[in-house]
Amino acid sequence: MKWSPDGWPEKLMGVAGTPKLRFYDLDFRFGKPVKYETISIDYNGSYIVSASLIWDINHPKETNHMDSLPAVTVLERSQVSPPPATVGRKSLPLTFLDFFWLTFPDPVHTLFFYELPITKTHFTQTIVPNLKQSLSTTLQYFFPFVGKLAIFPTTTRKPEIRYVEGDSVTVTFAECNLDFNDLTGNHPRMCDKFYHLIPLLGRTAKAHDCITIPVFSVQVTLFPNYGISIGMTNQHILGDASTRFCFLKAWTSIAKSGSDESFLANGTLPIYDRLINYPKLDESYLKYAKIEKFNEEYQIPRLSGPTDKVRATFVLTRTLINRLKKLVSTRLPTLAYVSSFTVAFAYICNCVANLHNDDKKILFGFPVDCRLRVDPPIPNAYFGNCVMPFMTLTRTSILKGKEGFLTAARLIGDDLHKMLTNKEEIMKDLGPTENWFPDGFPEKIMGVAGTPKLKFYDLDFGFGKPRKHETISIDYSGSISISACRESNEDLEIGVCLSATEMDVFAGYFNTGLETYI
Repeated sequence: MKWSPDGWPEKLMGVAGTPKLRFYDLDFRFGKPVKYETISIDYNGSYIVSASLIWDINHPKETNHMDSLPAVTVLERSQVSPPPATVGRKSLPLTFLDFFWLTFPDPVHTLFFYELPITKTHFTQTIVPNLKQSLSTTLQYFFPFVGKLAIFPTTTRKPEIRYVEGDSVTVTFAECNLDFNDLTGNHPRMCDKFYHLIPLLGRTAKAHDCITIPVFSVQVTLFPNYGISIGMTNQHILGDASTRFCFLKAWTSIAKSGSDESFLANGTLPIYDRLINYPKLDESYLKYAKIEKFNEEYQIPRLSGPTDKVRATFVLTRTLINRLKKLVSTRLPTLAYVSSFTVAFAYICNCVANLHNDDKKILFGFPVDCRLRVDPPIPNAYFGNCVMPFMTLTRTSILKGKEGFLTAARLIGDDLHKMLTNKEEIMKDLGPTENWFPDGFPEKIMGVAGTPKLKFYDLDFGFGKPRKHETISIDYSGSISISACRESNEDLEIGVCLSATEMDVFAGYFNTGLETYI
């Protein structure tokens, strides 16, 4: 060996690895690695260089020493079941309003941030046991959340949500080094930072007579000395926003009081009776769902980074909403339906249309709760999906400017009025999705998640109101979220997901329009 003619060096310093290889992107279907280590550096005292789990190639100047650490470290992964012998074997038959979501399988991701300046010790010794115990108690009343979607090989047997003794919800407890105050702001924030805080659903499995798919999971993440986030993922086939809200009201009541006494005395138990009975629609929608694609290799869609998209929150106060309603009522005096929701959505569609210089075909729509709009009415506590899609197809060119806002308000108001005043037509066969647009699929789809009628900011696990509520699943399709504000239920909070460049332009239109229209 002639490398060192003047003597062997007393210290060797080598490098293993390279940041060009993204080892943190390796996913065995359980998500990204929490930590990646090269153990062989122990032989000679070398060190390793690799890409960070928080890899922000678009904003390298914003990185700091924390970027060399994983964004989230898992502290515990638990399986939470109802108390023993409280449920028994049960199944929930599904209806065509549930089958509809097999065609649109993106999961629902919701995220609540709570300001809670606690230590890791307090988190693991107090918060974790309370949330697990209260969730277990809640699940005995909401068994579908702990069950699994069962899909059978032929349409002769309808899918169902099935619970057997021993089924459990995966609950992950983790610690995070991201900036709590940044994530809970209204300003544009990188979308992929939030993906660390939402749980994945479990894997599809083959049972003796069907394919089973988990429907619900939870992740609770500690931001030491700042707060916690509670992220939830569910299959939409489990239930609509009203069903999820009923479940969360029960869980928060039980967590806050320490028992189910208050919930049983003052809360609302879910109604599992299948009050929606349209056998022909069940048959049609099950056929449209193409259940043959659901096999043991089926992978549940998931969000992952890096992405150039940012999310921001815009607030429409009651004063601004009333002024927009007055503008619509004055300019369109014969419009039969003018609500806070419709003028807010029309205004957002107007702002989005202004992003496009060319003329695009745009579909905008949102789910309409049918519970009180059918004859006879269905109770609010009905468990499952009871929404039908409202859709309007138009072009971006006619939605721009002040007149474009009025056009959007008219289109939404007229079509929604027709839908809501015809109780026989509200439950109808929409046909397969490939037949919805005979003149070509829209180039832009603008949907809405959420409703201001459900007060998500009132959900208190015992830590007070949420500091922030986010609907992360709008990132799949570029939809928006609309909910009541934290500070006032009269104001509307609108969540938007766009590229950073588009968000700057959108914010300009949002503020300018309010100044010039009213």
